[in-house]
Amino acid sequence: MKKNWLGRSLIILAVILMAIPINTGFAVEKIKEIHFLIPGGAGGGWDGTARGVGKALRDSGLIEQASYENMSGGGGGKALNHLISTAKRQQGTLLVNSTPIIIRSLTGVFPQSFRDLTPIASVIADYAALVVPKDSKYQTLDQLLADFKKDPRSVKIAGGSVRGGMDHLVPAMIIKAAGGDPLKLVYIPYDAGGKAMAGLLSGDTQVLSTGFGEAIGLAKQGEVRILAVTSPERLSQAPDTPTVKESGYDMTFANWRGFFGAPGLPEAKAQAYRDVLKAMYATPQWEEIRSKRGWQNFYQPGPEFVAFLEKMEKDLGGMMRQLGFIQ
Repeated sequence: MKKNWLGRSLIILAVILMAIPINTGFAVEKIKEIHFLIPGGAGGGWDGTARGVGKALRDSGLIEQASYENMSGGGGGKALNHLISTAKRQQGTLLVNSTPIIIRSLTGVFPQSFRDLTPIASVIADYAALVVPKDSKYQTLDQLLADFKKDPRSVKIAGGSVRGGMDHLVPAMIIKAAGGDPLKLVYIPYDAGGKAMAGLLSGDTQVLSTGFGEAIGLAKQGEVRILAVTSPERLSQAPDTPTVKESGYDMTFANWRGFFGAPGLPEAKAQAYRDVLKAMYATPQWEEIRSKRGWQNFYQPGPEFVAFLEKMEKDLGGMMRQLGFIQ
């Protein structure tokens, strides 16, 4: 009798143990739907990233539903403040953002920073590129930098952001890495990347600082040449284009795009978001969207993402101080 009771007890215990989830490093919680908060208007980089990720997740069956909310204003500050002030109601929301969250926090455009949110993961990168017209005398980055060191005013570099923005900071960091004086850089700001490209093609400027994704199409058509990219290694879409680093200058830069949760988001929920984003990379739906838009996979979850953001804040902050944009 005792043996039968003991046997039944062991069977019941085994069933209970089997029902307890084992910690394998993956979140037990499953994400069924995501509301994407986009701090800019339709058609921009943030909008494209959020909708591209949402479509890949939904079409691959990793989530059941995706919704989108565009909230422009304050250089992205309106959406940031909304997520923070309504945090308790935003457990199912992901805010898409990118490098400007660091720049605009440093310059005081808004008082918050990435530290006031729950960093989920970076997802893609658009590396920067220095671009010249197809008939430019510059064949290499070395030639361009040699002219700059000889006569800084002879080299005008355009960009689609204001002074102190990304398109300005990237060539300034390259010049610094090459031993030049970034304060002597003649930077010509345009309202947007498309206008800056038009200025380059019309001969108003000799060099354009822009995103690789914006330049590769015209480069493949033979309209422009990309002198160098800021990626750690050569990019598959332009295998003949050298990196700044392999040209001999210790500088890399990625204009990342990624996602943040509301402050105070439970760790299990945050990890579930990270897991579903990681799973997305293995789907053909994501690969189709990524390759079509020229994005580079750039997955950095949780603490790795935070460490990357802190380093970028230090690097960009140092250059912005040297150029006099912040104290």
